[in-house]
Amino acid sequence: MNLATFSANGETLWGAVVPGGVLALSPDFPQYPTLRAVIAAGAIPEVTAAAEGRRPSHGNGAFAWEIPVPDAGKILCVGVNFPDRNAEYRDGTAELPPYMSLFPRFASGFAGHGAALIRPPESAQLDYEGEIAVVIGKGGRRIPEAEALGHIAALTLCNEGTIRDWVRHAKFNVTQGKNWDRSGAMGPWLVPFTDPAQILDVQLETRVNGEIRQSDRTGRMLHPVAKQIAYISTFTTLEPGDIIVTGTPTGAGARFDPPVWLKPGDVVEVTAEGIGTLGNGVADE
Repeated sequence: MNLATFSANGETLWGAVVPGGVLALSPDFPQYPTLRAVIAAGAIPEVTAAAEGRRPSHGNGAFAWEIPVPDAGKILCVGVNFPDRNAEYRDGTAELPPYMSLFPRFASGFAGHGAALIRPPESAQLDYEGEIAVVIGKGGRRIPEAEALGHIAALTLCNEGTIRDWVRHAKFNVTQGKNWDRSGAMGPWLVPFTDPAQILDVQLETRVNGEIRQSDRTGRMLHPVAKQIAYISTFTTLEPGDIIVTGTPTGAGARFDPPVWLKPGDVVEVTAEGIGTLGNGVADE
């Protein structure tokens, strides 16, 4: 059973995704103010069991999806993590990078499923990047790669929206272009992680207005998820509720000739096997 954060009637709630809508569980579990608290307590089995056989408290259309973990302590994104994506950079070498590229994102940069990605007036270069995100359930430092998948609580989807010209404002970072408010999206829900097969080799696809733009399998990642967790936890302690956005395939709008940027009225959908579909429109700020 999947879990979600949603809003209705001016209130933000969390609960279970059930046929016909969502079931608010946060009123039943006041000790867990957010899904991050549920994850930290190891309480996903407890709260999902409480939803069994119950009807939705909010029917479809009566609520808005929010990003599943609104108070994540850290959101770290892995860049250039598929072979064809690495080849796009044409940096004079065919060698695969020995270490992964990383950058932070802030929760304020994401909208929930069904909400619009926001194009700011400062730039028309709003781009998409479909990715799978892993949510840490058991924290740790220097986590061995062989044990890393055991530290995952859940999976979700991410459109790691980017303002392309702003990632080139300086030599050594991309933070500016990656953190415009509501330029990306995350959701719709958390899929509890119970089996390594959920992440090892699944199909990931991004569509814009129904046209497939990105398509690849996680089994082709240059730095698999277990390696990501091990590497990141070497330099920072991972905590329950932290999120790792695991990398996007080739096919972003910036790589077209000429580039094709998102514009108001477009619809972007990110789909992964076993997780679902994250869909968002586009609007000007």
